[in-house]
Amino acid sequence: MSDPVKLARELIRRPSITPDDAGCQDHIAALLEAAGFQCESMPFGEVDNLWAVHGTSGPLFVFAGHTDVVPVGEENDWSHPPFAAELIDGVLWGRGAADMKGGLAAMITAALAFVAEHPDHPGRIAFLITSDEEGPARDGTRRVVETLAERGEQIEWCVVGEPSSRAEVGDTVRHGRRGSLGGRITIRGVQGHVAYPDNADNPIHRAVTALDELVQAQWDEGDADFPPTSFQISNFNGGTGADNVIPASAHVMCNFRYSPQCTPEQLQAATRAAFERAGAETEISWRDGGRPFITRSGPLVDAAREAVSNVRGAAPEFSTSGGTSDGRYIAPAGAQVIELGPTNATIHAVDERIPVQELEQLELMYRGILERLLAGHALTGSDQ
Repeated sequence: MSDPVKLARELIRRPSITPDDAGCQDHIAALLEAAGFQCESMPFGEVDNLWAVHGTSGPLFVFAGHTDVVPVGEENDWSHPPFAAELIDGVLWGRGAADMKGGLAAMITAALAFVAEHPDHPGRIAFLITSDEEGPARDGTRRVVETLAERGEQIEWCVVGEPSSRAEVGDTVRHGRRGSLGGRITIRGVQGHVAYPDNADNPIHRAVTALDELVQAQWDEGDADFPPTSFQISNFNGGTGADNVIPASAHVMCNFRYSPQCTPEQLQAATRAAFERAGAETEISWRDGGRPFITRSGPLVDAAREAVSNVRGAAPEFSTSGGTSDGRYIAPAGAQVIELGPTNATIHAVDERIPVQELEQLELMYRGILERLLAGHALTGSDQ
C-alpha cells in the first residue's frame, strides 16, 4: 500500500536547503529502483539531479519536481520545528510540505502503485528531480533537459508537482506560464552638492522619470489564456547616506512577466528607450528567466481534467497565472506540460504545512492521469 504521507515526512526531515539535496534523491532512487526503475544520477556543479525511467519503449511521461527548499527564516517563529515533519490533527508541518516535497511524495507513490498494477504498461514513466529549483536554476532541470536532448530523448507529457492549487487541491491546474525577464540597471550621474544642482547630474531623478514611464505603460491586453504583461520594480538603491549629496549612481532591479504578445527583445528595447528619453546614461544586464509556454489542449490536458474531476467532483480551472516553474525548460522541446500540486497558501512562509487529505487526493489524481494516458482507462471506485 502506497503512503505519500510517510514518504513526505521522510523527505521533510532532510534539511535540503537549496542547492543541498541532503540525501533526498538517494532515498527516492532506492524506492524507485526496488520497483524496477532505472535510476541515473546527473550532478552538475553543486546540484544533484535524478533521472529515473520505468519501461523500455513508447511515449515518455515525466513527473518533474525538486527536493530543495527555501531557508526557514527564524526557527523560533515556527509553531513546530521546520524539519521535524510533525503530523498534528491531520496536518503535516514543515519546510517543503507544500513546496514541493508533499507533491513529490504523492507523485512517487502514485507511480509505484501504477507500476505494481501495470508492470508491463505501454510507454515509459520517468522522474526528473533536481535540487536547483529554488536557487539559480542553472544546473538543474535545464541541464538535464539539455542532456536528454543530446541523447535524442523526447518528452511527450510532463506533470510538474508545484503547488498550483488555491483554495482546495485540484481547483487549479497551470497549463502554461508567462515569460520572465529580469533587468539590472545602473544609472550614471555626476556627484555634487544638493545646493548646486547645476554642477551635478542626479541619476535618481533620471531613473524615476524613466521608471514612471515604464510603470504606466500598457504593454498588451493579454488574451483568453494569459493576463497582460506587467512591469515591476523590485529594488531601488541610490544615495551616499548624506542628505546634502547628489549621488553618482543609482541601481534598479526590475522584472517583466510577459504574455506571448510581447517578446524579450521588444521589452528590452522599450526599457532602453525610456531611459534614453530621460537623458540617462545606463548599463543594463538582462536575465531571461523563461519564455511563455502553454498546453491548450491534448491528451495530457484531457487526462488531468478527467482525473481531477473524478477525485474532487468538479473540473479544475486551467490557468497561466503565478510565477515560473521548471516547466519553462521542458515545454520548449515540444512536450505537453501542466502543473498540478498542493494548495499554495503557506509556501515559502513560516509554518508551511499541508493537510494530509491533500496528499491522498493528489496521489489519486496523479495515478488517474497515468491510468488515462498509459493504461487507457480511469480508476474504478474499488481502486480508490
